[in-house]
Amino acid sequence: MELLFSYGTLQYENVQKETYGRKLNGLKDLLLGFKLEQVEITNTEVLLKSKEKYHPIAIPTSNISDFIKGVVFEITPEELKATDAYEVDNYKRVKAKLKSGKSCWVYIENK
Repeated sequence: MELLFSYGTLQYENVQKETYGRKLNGLKDLLLGFKLEQVEITNTEVLLKSKEKYHPIAIPTSNISDFIKGVVFEITPEELKATDAYEVDNYKRVKAKLKSGKSCWVYIENK
């Protein structure tokens, strides 16, 4: 299984069902050293799933007191590939360590 930290639309039940075919269960956690901004989504398929034109996006900072609240989900490798397809080019997937000490995948700003 893979651990995925979500701070945005992947927490929505309808997005989970459309992307994975099931509802995910997760635990709250914090992503340290990041802040949230908004990005405009133009991908029609993503817009249909999320029903939101603007999505949050994690921006790395050099300040460890910055943090983002979110949820850690356990997903399969196949579901991780489905997540890659859901996230638009504005995002890239990286490994990060959470406040809990867990290491997980998270989608952040793709510069």
